[in-house]
Amino acid sequence: MDFGVAEHWVGNGVVVAVWGDLDLATAPKLADAIEAVARKKPAALIVDLSRVDFLASAGMTVLITAHREIAPSARFGVVADGPSTGRPLKMIGIDTIVDVYRTLDEALDEFAPS
Repeated sequence: MDFGVAEHWVGNGVVVAVWGDLDLATAPKLADAIEAVARKKPAALIVDLSRVDFLASAGMTVLITAHREIAPSARFGVVADGPSTGRPLKMIGIDTIVDVYRTLDEALDEFAPS
């Protein structure tokens, strides 16, 4: 599967959907996409990894960096479930730093203004 990144706005928040392998070669593309979206000042940013087949440490580094840079001014979360994404995030402990959701709907429900 080819690697890709797409942004989708939901209200004043944005979902950055990722598909394919998120590794050393592709992590910079995700970092660039997140940086471009962050410049638009969303109230929330959700990185959806539900279609990622492989998550390497380089991809996890992008998520931690994005959380560090975005969280002061906007909410940040990651959709990751299953052995290729959710499990590595939990094993490394990233789920204790970044809000991780099992589904995009769950994340959107949590991020929706009350």
